[in-house]
Amino acid sequence: MGTDLHELLKSLRVWDPEVTDLPELDRAAAPAEPLPLFTRWFAEAVAAGQPEPHTMSLATADAEGLPDVRIVMLHGADADGWSFATHAHSRKGGHLAARPYAALAFYWSALGRQVRVRGPVGTAPAEEAQADLHARSTGALAAALTGRQSEVLGSPEDLVRASEAAWERARREPDAPAPSWTLYRLRPDEVEFFQGDALRRHTRLRYCRSPREGWTRELLWP
Repeated sequence: MGTDLHELLKSLRVWDPEVTDLPELDRAAAPAEPLPLFTRWFAEAVAAGQPEPHTMSLATADAEGLPDVRIVMLHGADADGWSFATHAHSRKGGHLAARPYAALAFYWSALGRQVRVRGPVGTAPAEEAQADLHARSTGALAAALTGRQSEVLGSPEDLVRASEAAWERARREPDAPAPSWTLYRLRPDEVEFFQGDALRRHTRLRYCRSPREGWTRELLWP
């Protein structure tokens, strides 16, 4: 007997109070720029036991403007922007080459929080990308050395052979270069913080950057 998707969806609860804490967003105490608030919220998500809080949705568009989205890992956030990495020849790398603009979304269900970030995307110097890769795990290096990301795979055996060779090299050469590995930085011109509320009176605080005024803040209807 198959699963009734609609009945299953109706049975699910949003922000179950047994596992979810819904703190308030003090708008008056919000900092003038978004990065300090993001850093604090990220730390609070970690403290709340949110699984994999450093994962995020990355939305891009291809040359024709058709959207795509996937989950990637945050590599850092500072004055230069929010950073992530991939092969330049991957699908998302191709999208960013054609349309260097993207959006990020974090969802931390343990606190009923979202953070949305969007803006232009640039690339870090190659040596910085390689340093970022080599600071990660052996598995991350092996995955990067396997290469051919987003290409059509002929068979699972082809992947096994390439992966085994990449793991062997990663263990033997922990500084092995992966030339196509690219560190991207999204420099936000808009960051929105969403704090859920049990009565659905959600708080949405949006930061917008303008060349003349810098960051400005405004509230949005939920």
